[in-house]
Amino acid sequence: MRIEKWFVVGVVTTAIFCTSLCTSANAQQFEQKLYSEMRWRCIGPFRGGRTVAISGVPHQPNVFYMAAVNGGVWKTTDFGNTWNPIFDDQPTGSVGALAVAPSDPNIIYVGSGEGLQRPDLATGDGVYKSADAGKSWTHLGLRDAQQITAILIDPKDPQRVFVAAEGHPYGPNAERGVFRSTDGGQSFQQVLYKGENTGAADLAFDPTNPQTIYAVLWAARVAPWEIRSGESFIGAGSGLFKSTDGGSNWRQLTKGLPAADDGLGRIGIAVSHSLPNRVYATVEAKKNAGVYRSDDSGESWRQVNADRRIGGRGPGAAGIAVAPDNPEVIYVANTTTWKSTDGGKTFLGFKGAPGGDDYQRIWISAETPQIIALSSDQGAVISVNGGATWSSWYNQPTAQFYHVTTDNRFPYGVYGAQQESGSVATQSRSDYGEITFRDWHLIGIFEYGYIAVDPLDPNILYGDWLTRTKQDIGEYAKVTPEPIRRGEYRYTRTLPVVFSPLELHTLYFAANVLFKTTDAGNSWQVISPDLTREFYEIPANLGVFAASDPEKGKHRGVIYTVAPSFKEFDTIWAGTDDGLIHITRDGGKNWQNVTPPQLKPWSKVSIIEASHFDAGTAYAAINSFRLDDLRAHIYRTRDFGKTWTEITKNIPDGGASNVVREDPVRKGLLFAGTEGSVYVSFNDGDDWQPLQLNLPHTSMRDLAIHGDDLIVATHGRGFWVMDDISALRQVTIEVLQADGWLFRPADPINFIQGDDNGTPFQRDEPQAQNPPDGAVLDFYLKAAAPGAVTLEVLDAAGKVMRKWPAEAGVGPSGGRGASGLPRVSPLWQPGPEVFSTAAGMHRVVWRPVAPAEPAGPGVAVGGGPRRGGGARLTGTFTARLTVNGRASTQPFTVRPDPRSDAR
Repeated sequence: MRIEKWFVVGVVTTAIFCTSLCTSANAQQFEQKLYSEMRWRCIGPFRGGRTVAISGVPHQPNVFYMAAVNGGVWKTTDFGNTWNPIFDDQPTGSVGALAVAPSDPNIIYVGSGEGLQRPDLATGDGVYKSADAGKSWTHLGLRDAQQITAILIDPKDPQRVFVAAEGHPYGPNAERGVFRSTDGGQSFQQVLYKGENTGAADLAFDPTNPQTIYAVLWAARVAPWEIRSGESFIGAGSGLFKSTDGGSNWRQLTKGLPAADDGLGRIGIAVSHSLPNRVYATVEAKKNAGVYRSDDSGESWRQVNADRRIGGRGPGAAGIAVAPDNPEVIYVANTTTWKSTDGGKTFLGFKGAPGGDDYQRIWISAETPQIIALSSDQGAVISVNGGATWSSWYNQPTAQFYHVTTDNRFPYGVYGAQQESGSVATQSRSDYGEITFRDWHLIGIFEYGYIAVDPLDPNILYGDWLTRTKQDIGEYAKVTPEPIRRGEYRYTRTLPVVFSPLELHTLYFAANVLFKTTDAGNSWQVISPDLTREFYEIPANLGVFAASDPEKGKHRGVIYTVAPSFKEFDTIWAGTDDGLIHITRDGGKNWQNVTPPQLKPWSKVSIIEASHFDAGTAYAAINSFRLDDLRAHIYRTRDFGKTWTEITKNIPDGGASNVVREDPVRKGLLFAGTEGSVYVSFNDGDDWQPLQLNLPHTSMRDLAIHGDDLIVATHGRGFWVMDDISALRQVTIEVLQADGWLFRPADPINFIQGDDNGTPFQRDEPQAQNPPDGAVLDFYLKAAAPGAVTLEVLDAAGKVMRKWPAEAGVGPSGGRGASGLPRVSPLWQPGPEVFSTAAGMHRVVWRPVAPAEPAGPGVAVGGGPRRGGGARLTGTFTARLTVNGRASTQPFTVRPDPRSDAR
């Protein structure tokens, strides 16, 4: 077999690879077909995240839709036992409202954008519609509304729709208020508008007359700086409005309700189905907040409950609902969901844990009032017996993570702090074929920010606010530099906790100054002055709401990101959430302000990444969302911050940048995450291209590289892993020019599978996929070559261990018995192995296991699946790709499982 010169081997050594390939890569982007079969793999955890939108379906009591605020739309057909995503092919995952047409359950309208004015939120790009129960979607419009809070569909005419648009959370805009469509969303008319600073927050019909509509307007602006309570600045313009002519004319309902002078904020509205003159409201206000009731269709109101634990707390979605069959029974969403049976005079906790589940919306079946659905910061749950029992939210992989880190175990663990739900550690792979609840655990760290794994002992974790945890026994201790906060330092929810990559005993923690410990947090040293802005002009996007700020803009930020150098121990980069970057090159004795001149006050320096190759090179991801700017801003310096270059070419507008990371193996290979997508650059950021593939669009908050894997922490869809990025590290112009190319495989570990002998884990239980089990073999074909391509694996003696395409009768058995009938149901059958010879990149996996010995006569095969197979193989092997008679080879070494004594 000849090995032609044109069929070049991809890599010889890492050193040659890192230097020689960058030159050719600097010239251009690479076509996605070079990595088109790479895939992202969700690893959970299956623990729900913040969810607002939820709805059942008339006459289909088992069917529900829900939408996580940054996790897309999901559907269940079994009362919430299992949920399936139905919106993942859309360009946004942030959803704040959805509605099913009462007269046609196939028609669904979805409003994108979280719709909650909080320090941590996501926006969308308008309204979507499905006419086939979620199988496909069409974008309708209102793209600049950013946040859709409610959708109302005429009960008899699915073409007549009302939309409540809150508008930009951080700035003024015109596309807000209440919109009406009479043609199914083909066009929208703005029918209630009170200016560029006032949006709409809720809608309700009179159940007996869809010409009568109630609408809530809400004048609010999120501050550029973080307000710990999560509240927004509010202004004049909020209130409850009513139309009796189908939305053409409106008048405000004020009698008995708090006014602007009372600090009126968001209102939630609910109309009784059985007694339409009865209307309830939960009212957020500085004075006289609570639950209100009207018995004359909103003309006058009286406060029936002033307990802020029940109504008017903010800053949630102000959910309230009335039982369809009893106007005295109402439900109010707050940290707990509350129920009243006497028209709001008294309440009892209906559902809610001691820690506060933070409920958002309530849906009750008009046909069977015992069927109730709740959305909350923990996910969505359904009851079919009036709240006696509920479905689980531990079947929804919609966690909102801030950051991600890994440990150095095998298999490695993935760690993150989840918004509203604490923190979690999950295995990157399971011993039992799929990742389930058995493979993740709580780690006792606060729900925000960073987690740092001790590089010398992966059992020890450090977390935000600041704690040290022993994972094996669940012991944690506070090790903060300021055990009792006296106001000397400033803190926020996502403070950096980072180990030095060069001095593994050194841990850094940041507030408005940088702290350092070398004794596991028992003592701390302040190694910086206050690195935040002392003086600045109030950002213009705050506008008229600046008058609501009691401190009149005299806010200061915190250090938001810390990046110790990979090349010089005393070099540390620090970035603040108010838009400054500093560097020290002497371990903190002296600091230099090296902020790019383009950075405005409150441009959040989200992540700084110090280069693995050059001490003077660093990358900074700047998030300017809080300045009402959704463009990505990523900067690069190669001279210790003296000059910076913005590097965002080909990253489209609409997604603020959260993170940039450098591959530690290939110089110039960068990854970036925005408020929607992941991107890759092969030329040090000069050009970017999507790396989204099968990853749902959501907020990409952080990225980490562990060995050959790329991990993303999403803020709405949990953790995802791209297994084995070896091909990305080897892409060059030569690959595109070759007729065929075999990438050098990463050296796999022959993982020892556990044996779940007995009853296996049910397939309809929440579970995530394990990584490829064996050697990942990637190759590229310039053009289709049907029948002319083979791929083989040879042992050290040249014996062919596996060949693709497989010959008849060779390869996986498919789990069939001697009779040819499957031993188990189709759910347990392995999928067919596909070997493609189409143009583009392809991936196959070789499992290094010798053929299993056949079972002897009379040996029963039962219980759970046996994954052991034959003897595990280790040693040196060769992959050989042959295209049209020409061959290329690549060596790789299969290593034993480091946990095994049989090595």
